Amino acid sequence: MEPEKHTDFTSLIESARLVREHAYVPYSHFAVGAALRTKGGRIFTGCNVENLSFGLTICAERVAVGAAVAAGERDFEALAVVADSKEPVTPCGACRQVLAEFSTTLPVCSANLEGAVYESSIAELLPRAKEGILGT
Repeated sequence: MEPEKHTDFTSLIESARLVREHAYVPYSHFAVGAALRTKGGRIFTGCNVENLSFGLTICAERVAVGAAVAAGERDFEALAVVADSKEPVTPCGACRQVLAEFSTTLPVCSANLEGAVYESSIAELLPRAKEGILGT
């Protein structure tokens, strides 16, 4: 399903840009911020947190989802991801799967610090997300 092109990502992009400044990235130096808006209008943010054991690194998107779930939220309306990259970056595969757990149609806006924007949805980024190995 195509993302709703009328979704206003302005406040989400700004929230993601601001939280990006708090990223803990001593190894890659690649800071990412994410902002997740619930259907009730609340915004939850997250930044990436690296670890010397890189597999334990937590992406900004999953930090935002964790914060929202910890606050009792599970109905998400839109996500913005911001990084200092030439082209806007989209959520990694693990983040796509975690986000799909809550909404396969979630609109996603990826942006860089220069203002380039790419809009997509979890359905576009992770086709057949609900067809896992357990047959669900």
